[in-house]
Order: sequence, then structure tokens, then C-alpha cells
Amino acid sequence: MAKFPYKGRIVMIGYGSVGRCTMPLIERHFDMPLSNVTVIDGHDHSDDAARFIEKGVKYIVQPVDEKNYGKLLGQHLKKGDLLINLSVEVDSLALIAWCQKQGVLYIDTCIEPWAGYYDNASIPEEQRTNYYLRHRALEAAKKFPKNGPSALLTHGANPGLITHFIKQGVLDIARMRGLDATKPKTREAWAKLMRDCGVKVIHVAEHDLQITDVPKRPNEFCNTWSIHGFVGEGCQPAELGWGTHEKRLPENAAEHKVGSKAAIYLRQPGCTTEVRSWTPHGGPMIAYLITHGESITTADYFTVTEKGKVTFRPTVHYAYHPCDDAVLSVREFQERGFVLQKDIRPLNEEIVDGIDELGALLMGDFGAYWFGSQLSIHEARRVMGPDYNATSPQIAAPVLAGAMWLIENPNRGVVEPEDIDHDYILDICRPYLGPVVGCFSDWNPLKDRNVLFPEPNLDMSDPWQFENFRVRR
Repeated sequence: MAKFPYKGRIVMIGYGSVGRCTMPLIERHFDMPLSNVTVIDGHDHSDDAARFIEKGVKYIVQPVDEKNYGKLLGQHLKKGDLLINLSVEVDSLALIAWCQKQGVLYIDTCIEPWAGYYDNASIPEEQRTNYYLRHRALEAAKKFPKNGPSALLTHGANPGLITHFIKQGVLDIARMRGLDATKPKTREAWAKLMRDCGVKVIHVAEHDLQITDVPKRPNEFCNTWSIHGFVGEGCQPAELGWGTHEKRLPENAAEHKVGSKAAIYLRQPGCTTEVRSWTPHGGPMIAYLITHGESITTADYFTVTEKGKVTFRPTVHYAYHPCDDAVLSVREFQERGFVLQKDIRPLNEEIVDGIDELGALLMGDFGAYWFGSQLSIHEARRVMGPDYNATSPQIAAPVLAGAMWLIENPNRGVVEPEDIDHDYILDICRPYLGPVVGCFSDWNPLKDRNVLFPEPNLDMSDPWQFENFRVRR
């Protein structure tokens, strides 16, 4: 791939597992001096960034908070520059509003509030959902200038890359079913094509099969990406886009009072909510229903409305089986009353084998179809280097692609992953994703259930009802 010319400056907030993987991609693909790049991080990870600092990257150890963000960003960004927000506990909306005012391009991987939000019992449960945070951002965007500086929300692996997998999956199913598989040009056409394909349910089906030679120790939380990010979203209420084929609301579910009402939430944390799902390599799995932005944006985008009435919408949610060390970490975290362990350890060099299998599992009248990335630790290290794992490139590559899209489309205002051409993003990301495959399956959540211990609330007449996916112990 030819170097991507860029004359502006880049500020990256956060240099955790994603930032340290994004930086070499910027060096590799952007035709610009690294002295034009500044990293601002609340923790000192300068050892990880040493080789880039030697080449000119400015590394500033400074927590970004409500009082200092404007002054801090203003020292390093001007009109036409780019802000890459890879932080946690830094309010995305505050940064977006600042960028809109200053003419700065913006990208993040999730919508974040300021610190002390998710675990604040005084904040109503509904307002601690990703649905509400997105609604707040979209309402604010109505006041931004028309055709203002482009701000791409939630464009990492998922949310982000997964949206482009979903679109490709829809086209593959349409082709298989003999439908017109010409790429739609509008949101409405995409939604009608998904409806015509017979899609009822979409899982962001991820099974992290990476293993280490240094197992998790007691009182330690291990994970292959941001531990604080995972814990934060795991403590939010479980959320899912709610499909029109569903017969009844789940137990302890709540509907939203504002916005499109494309999603619902459960009155329990995502890290205690389990669902059945499937990936081609890992097979059937019991996964966490962790809240993620794509559960809401996908359901909303692929909604068909006729004469003012919603006639089609898929059920959408994340089904995440983290690596086995992370599963044990979550279990211990629950046992500790949801207090994070004393020690945290991002897993990188100690990983010796395995893949991170991340894709979109589309289910419905045709059966099941999974489309996604099967990136192995060995392939990740071949393309990135020895001190990376197989999870980070799946997040960093769409950050890179999203940044390129912003620079080429600088006046689109606030946009979401669904608003972007999926081929553009996939073409840039593919070299970093390992095998990108599509696979049909006859799996459904009623298959191979334990007949000795029948579960309540199963709907044998329709395998795609949410209650058939939900695990009850």
C-alpha cells in the first residue's frame, strides 16, 4: 500500500493496548514526519513508545480531565488536524464538541463519559447505557455546523470493523439466496436487503482462543485488550438492539424513553449475562452479553419503516468469549463484589498460541452465516512484531482506516461506522486481519441442548427468539 500523504498534526489520547498498536500503523502508512504526532496519556507508557519518541513523537504524561482538556488540546491541534481518542474515562462528547468548534477531525473507538460515571449509583440506570450516551451525542450533533469537520464515532473493531463485516455478510447471503446482491447506496436500501435476506438476529460473535504460558494468578485480572475498558463496559447494563420478530420482552428488560427506541437493556451487568453463540473455529460457546455501541447503531441503521411504522429490525448484541484467563478474571471480579483485582496484566509476550476469532454471525430464515477475521497470534506477530497479540491489530487497523477516511472526507460532520463504504475500510484492514472468511452453518441456539435438564422459557417454534439464546443456570 502506498504511503498516505498527510500534512497535518495528529494527537493520540491514550497509549494502551490499542494505541501502542496504532502507532506503528501510522508510521507505516502515513507519509508524514513523526514529529507531527503527539501522545497524551494519563499513565507513563513511554517505555513502550520509546522507539517512536526517538523518531520525534512527543509523549506527554498528563491525565485529561474536565478542567484541562481544552487548553491541552489547543496546544497541539489546529484546524485540519486529527484527534485520535483511544482513552477511557475521557468524555467523548466534550472532545467532539471542542473539535467541531476548532475544525479538528476526530475518531474514537467507543463513546466514553468522564470518570466515575458507570459505577455512580446516583445516575439512573438508563443513563448509564451506551444507548443513552449515543443519544446524547446525536442530540448534541444537531447543533453542530452543517458539513462541519468529520467526527467518526466508535470505529475500532467492534464497534467499527464489525459493521463492515455485517454489510459484506448481507451481500453474501443475498447472493446465496438469488437476490440482487448489488451494493446498496442508501441506508433504506441496506435495511430492505437485510429484511429480504431473512435476517432476524445478529451476534457480534467473538471467541478469543489465545493461550499463555503464564496463567492468571489469584487477585490478578488478565485480558488481551484494555482491562479498564473491559471492566467498565462489563459493569454497564447488558444492552441489545431489539428485533421486530421477538414475541416478548425478556425478564428484567427495560425499554428506553427517548430516541429511536431501537434497543433495550437488562437490569443486570453485562459481565453476569450469558448467551449462546457460535464461531467457525471455536464452535458453540457460552459468551457474555457485554454492551457495545454496535448493538444500538446496527439495529437502528437496518430498521425498515413503512408509513411511520417499524416493520423490520434485527435483534443485535455482542456475544463475547474472552480468552480463558480473562474468563477466570471476570469470575474472580464477580466474587470480589465487582471490585477490580489489585494486579492487572495485559497479555502480550506471554501468549504462545491461538487466534482471536471476531465476526458477525447473521441468523434467520437461511440458517446461520458468520463472516469475520480469524487472526492468529503467529500471523499478528508476523505483520506487527513480536510484542503484539492477535486482538490489538483487529482494533488498530480500523482506527487507521477510519483516520484515512476522515482525511479524505473532512466535511461530513458526525458520522457512525454504518455511514461509511464498507469496501473502503475492509480493503485497508485486510492485511492485518489474518484469514477473512465467510461460513454457513446449521447451528442454532436450540441445537444440542441438554435434554436431561430442560430449560424454562424456550420457544421451540422459533429458534431465533432471544430467550433461546439466553443462558439460565
